Amino acid sequence: MLPNRQPADEQISSFRLKLPTPELERALQLKDILERTSSLKTLLLLLVLMGTSLIIGDGILTPAISVMSAVSGLQGEIHGFGESALVIVSIIILVALFSIQRFGTGKVGFMFAPVLALWFFSLGSIGLYNLVKYDISVVRAFNPIYIYLFFKKNGKDAWSALGGCVLCITGAEAMFADLGHFSVKAIQIAFTLVVFPCLLLAYMGQAAYLMKYPDSANRIFYDSVPDSLFWPVFVLAALAAMIASQAMISATFSCIKQAMALGCFPRLKIIHTSRKRMGQIYIPVINWFLMIMCVVVVSIFQSTTDIANAYGIAEVGVMLVSSTLVTIVMLLIWQTNLLLVLCFPLVFGSVELLYMSAVLSKIAEGGWLPLAFASVFLCVMYIWNYGSVLKYRSEVREKISMDFLLDLGSTLGTVRVPGIGLLYNELVQGIPSIFGQFLLSLPAIHSTIVFVCIKYVPVPMVRLEERFLFRRVGPKDYHMFRCVTRYGYKDVRKEDHHVFEQLLVASLEKFLRKEAQDLALERNLLESDLDSVSVASRDPEASGSYGTEELKIPLMHERRFDESGTSASEETTSALPSSVMALDEDPSLEYELSALREAIDSGFTYLLAHGDVRAKKKSFFLKKLVINYFYAFLRRNCRAGAANMSVPHMNILQVGMTYMV
Repeated sequence: MLPNRQPADEQISSFRLKLPTPELERALQLKDILERTSSLKTLLLLLVLMGTSLIIGDGILTPAISVMSAVSGLQGEIHGFGESALVIVSIIILVALFSIQRFGTGKVGFMFAPVLALWFFSLGSIGLYNLVKYDISVVRAFNPIYIYLFFKKNGKDAWSALGGCVLCITGAEAMFADLGHFSVKAIQIAFTLVVFPCLLLAYMGQAAYLMKYPDSANRIFYDSVPDSLFWPVFVLAALAAMIASQAMISATFSCIKQAMALGCFPRLKIIHTSRKRMGQIYIPVINWFLMIMCVVVVSIFQSTTDIANAYGIAEVGVMLVSSTLVTIVMLLIWQTNLLLVLCFPLVFGSVELLYMSAVLSKIAEGGWLPLAFASVFLCVMYIWNYGSVLKYRSEVREKISMDFLLDLGSTLGTVRVPGIGLLYNELVQGIPSIFGQFLLSLPAIHSTIVFVCIKYVPVPMVRLEERFLFRRVGPKDYHMFRCVTRYGYKDVRKEDHHVFEQLLVASLEKFLRKEAQDLALERNLLESDLDSVSVASRDPEASGSYGTEELKIPLMHERRFDESGTSASEETTSALPSSVMALDEDPSLEYELSALREAIDSGFTYLLAHGDVRAKKKSFFLKKLVINYFYAFLRRNCRAGAANMSVPHMNILQVGMTYMV
């Protein structure tokens, strides 16, 4: 659904072409159906945004319930430690937890592994101890017949109890954040060999304890811990709760960062807290928002029971969305056997629907909370995406025709002064209307103009040598180019403007050399009259080639920038003797490279639009309300484009622009 898609994006190495197979043909047919049906695309977008919204809701509920559950152990151990004390201590721990987020996971992550290792070891050991001491016969519960007997005996109460069982399997969504810190294999081994057996032993030990002390159900975890181990286990439980909360907060940051990259969330400041791990990020606004919401939730509910009801609905909702999307991925991306594709939603989906039917009965008892959070975030993300797409379509409609520029001539109807003007816009082809505003507003324009479009493509990462796409705009003497800079949604834009300028210019020089080589080769082929080879003309001066020629990919394998080259005037370069140039060099190429170096020495200027988006007068009321008020509010309060693009404020020129959508 990204509006600025290009065929050249599929040449990125992440888009691996596969050999023709029946599965590939089926995937292409389904993909074509999805892309041609706007209602299916919108439904898929809403489904993804709903899952993302529920993840953000989890980022609020997980710290609240984890910390309160750990601290609740003090209620039976310290006399007079009541509900008010529980809330106050939980809030203090939550504030401390969110306050250390700005240091990044890397600064505090050294303690995660030993703490979690001790935590799971203690769970498994205590569970095994209780199992042997109290009632080892609970291992009979592995017999599936007891599931049938349980439902037969308890009926509706058994079905309602499934809502509580959900809390035994929560935490899987935190793997999304863990993937930013560990490999898939490491997580698979940890869950299979450590997490699952230790949790199984812990729950079996608690069941054995309840066989002898059934009245301990409300405080089973801490009651089943031997008295001599209470305080060590309490400290471990508090630390484990903070680590679990940290994982969920990181997952929220990751989701929002990728949603921003794909145009589904307002721009926010992102701080990268690690030089080695790109997944370790910190978003200040979201961090403090989550903290405030956690404090509000703990203050209002004051117990883990209602929060658990809300937590269950959020968890099962995420699982259902994940299963649906994984099924689509199996069809389109993995191209799995159709039988396995059908079995996956049948097995997992039926279990999740069963759990969902159980937790939905808890909506009135706190389950409405994650649905309210998800609805708010869903509206924010959909409105931002809707407004951004309309703004892009408005830019496409209002772009300047090439005939108009040709009428102005190579001076563009003004004075060309040395320097490089980087005009940032969202178009991948055509001349943006904002360029006309600059021509009208400025007494002079730079000798070299580059229309820069920074876009994110639906792949995780784009290699540096595939990042820049260049195309010439207009005849050679116009010195105008288009540069599309592509990033993956997980890519980290760490380079400052100096590094970006160097990479861009190095890529532009390689593009000019590659273009000259291609033109020389074509001329040689035509002169040799090779009828067996059909070559299309790539001369940018040819009529009608300015807007339709595909972007050319420069070679960026050699990351160097010639800063030692001295500038020379255009007249001097054109007069260079042939002995100075390589035999295969085109004199016009040396002339253009010299002009480019002179422009580099004069400096870079960033030309930006200060845009206002308004709905057309004939638009219906709901569209006016969404665009003129809600979307406008988000644009005013999100991060400014200049800050988001990491451009220097001293070198910025801005003009106002109103987009009617």
